[in-house]
Amino acid sequence: MDQDKLIKAGKIANEAVAYAKTIAKKGAPLLEIAEKIESKIRELKGKPAFPVNLSINEIAAHATPAYKDETKASGLLKIDIGVHVDGYVADTAFSIDLENDEENKKLISAAEEALEKALKEIKIGTELRKIGKAIETAIKSHNAQPIQNLSGHSIERYDLHSGITIPNYDNQQEIKIEQGVYAIEPFATSGFGSVKDGKPSGIYHLENPGNVRDSFAREVLLYIAEEYSTLPFCSRWLCNKFGSRALIAIKRIEEAGLLHHYSQLVEKSGKKVAQAEHTVLLTKKEKVITTL
Repeated sequence: MDQDKLIKAGKIANEAVAYAKTIAKKGAPLLEIAEKIESKIRELKGKPAFPVNLSINEIAAHATPAYKDETKASGLLKIDIGVHVDGYVADTAFSIDLENDEENKKLISAAEEALEKALKEIKIGTELRKIGKAIETAIKSHNAQPIQNLSGHSIERYDLHSGITIPNYDNQQEIKIEQGVYAIEPFATSGFGSVKDGKPSGIYHLENPGNVRDSFAREVLLYIAEEYSTLPFCSRWLCNKFGSRALIAIKRIEEAGLLHHYSQLVEKSGKKVAQAEHTVLLTKKEKVITTL
């Protein structure tokens, strides 16, 4: 584990969040917001660890603008940003109310307080359920519900979800936290407290090794493997590189069983969702919130 690269990724992510807050305005094109944030990450000498997620209202996660997308920012907007430096990842998110809406504000406060309580709770030896309970208690104190089938996660090099899940409620799990890197990400909703699969997101990751017959699709596949390894990427990035025919290449690669295509995640009752997230590095000596 390269702590210097983890800390650097976190610092870049923190700066990207500060920048995102200056450009995420009601009516701004989501495509412009995403591409400006991703450009800022590269300018700061990092790389996006996944496409910037811009999820509105009942969409909890896994929404990123498509190539030539014309959707405008509105509602309760979640901005989820990942940065990596040589595969060492920082993952952070925040929510903004673009409508001056009381429900939006309540949900944002619930998610932010839950994150703050969980960050105090987490340390080596803490039971997973205790972190989940801190999140659940904080969110319910705002008359909201945690989303139970979304969770925080352990992170390893080039692996965003590396095995341990950090629950957003008391799941009775007595497994104890060990040294490592963890993303804590509470989701608060005024709905049922669970998500279902929605529309395809255009976000993928390379899941299986293999090849494709079409020569252009092979070229795109090679680029995916070299540029993104096993981290998520999106069709928009490939269209920016290869033009719109990249969409056909992605289809060929997906048909060959080599890609995982993420669905948008939508709150089951169609109610709004807020998210907050930081990444924590735990060592025997210290706890570092890398994205703060």
